[in-house]
Amino acid sequence: MRYRYVAAMPNGKMVEGEIDAGAPAQVIEWIAGQGYKPISIKAIAGETSKGLMKSALGQKITLTDKVFLTKYLALMLQVGTDLFRAIDILISDFDKPILKSFLVEVRESLSQGKPFYSTFAKYPQYFSSVVVNLIKAGEKSGNLESVFANVSGKLEKDQDLKNKVRAAFIYPVILVGVALLVLALMVLFVLPRIANVFSQTGVEPPFFSKIVFTMGLFFGEYSYIFFPLFIAGMVFIWYFFFKNKVGKSVKDRILVKTPIVKNIIKQLAIQRFASTFASLLRAGLPILEALEITAGAVGSDELTTSLMRIAKEGVVKGLTVGEAFRRETYFPRVVTNLIAISEKAGHMEDVLETLSDFYAGEVDSSIKILVSFLEPVLLLSLGLVIGLIALAVIVPIYQLVSTI
Repeated sequence: MRYRYVAAMPNGKMVEGEIDAGAPAQVIEWIAGQGYKPISIKAIAGETSKGLMKSALGQKITLTDKVFLTKYLALMLQVGTDLFRAIDILISDFDKPILKSFLVEVRESLSQGKPFYSTFAKYPQYFSSVVVNLIKAGEKSGNLESVFANVSGKLEKDQDLKNKVRAAFIYPVILVGVALLVLALMVLFVLPRIANVFSQTGVEPPFFSKIVFTMGLFFGEYSYIFFPLFIAGMVFIWYFFFKNKVGKSVKDRILVKTPIVKNIIKQLAIQRFASTFASLLRAGLPILEALEITAGAVGSDELTTSLMRIAKEGVVKGLTVGEAFRRETYFPRVVTNLIAISEKAGHMEDVLETLSDFYAGEVDSSIKILVSFLEPVLLLSLGLVIGLIALAVIVPIYQLVSTI
């Protein structure tokens, strides 16, 4: 059975919440165990997380959902709303089943006396170790409102950067997709018909045109096989490189060796490092713990290895953070110098946040340069392929007309 209670703290402040218990006596015992004085207890019929999870199947908690969730929690806690009450308000406000389910589970865990961060830790696919440890630190220090404001700001910056990257690559991706589709339609359906026409005229086309027409006839004859294979191949490539761990690893290895792209990847990794490390330090985590958590969140194997060396072979052995960073060649000299100076001045998190903003701008500029280079290359490549096919068709047509 679920009960809603109102209790008085030793300082006279009133608190309210909900708890699962077998009888009212168990609720009174739990309230007394918290050091509170029970005022009222009422049985309620509330939603359960298990019931809601059935309607949430197939849904995901998106980055936008997390921004709204953390921002609303920060605002309600800042104006003095009790945590149980804040969660109840969010449950009633959110319409998305998976979010309601998650918040109900948070409420149930709190009612059972479990730590607030524990429910977030149960869903690593939605909440990274960085977010979980920030909430854990805020809960220990009693400063959850500041932590949620910090997490919300960090997630907003991540969302803004992802949106910029996505927007920059929309046109090249559409261009490549349309080019491949047009090429497939020409090879599978247009060329075979033109090749059939010329095979019936008896005109001897040039050698290059023969090759193109032979390919057209071959693909046309088996188009019922090749067209589904083309679609399946595109789906497989997308799944392999973007959803499969092995494919992602192969993709990353290719990208880190590609000119221009490798610089963007490095800038993104440093931006994530600066943003994450700053957030963890601001939440009060020790340097070593913050470095190890950051190492798992930067998305770069090389940077992860570098940060773990800084933690285990530098800071642990008595080096200052600045000295440990200066031993690593991965970081630009300006970054290590700023970290060393800010460590002595005692405001490292502020400098790291400035570095994060700087590298976010650098990523944006580098992506614009890459896209401005890709667009003409893609257009030229598409024009060249279509031009060669057109030339292979036009030359025999000219021969045919001249013989009439």
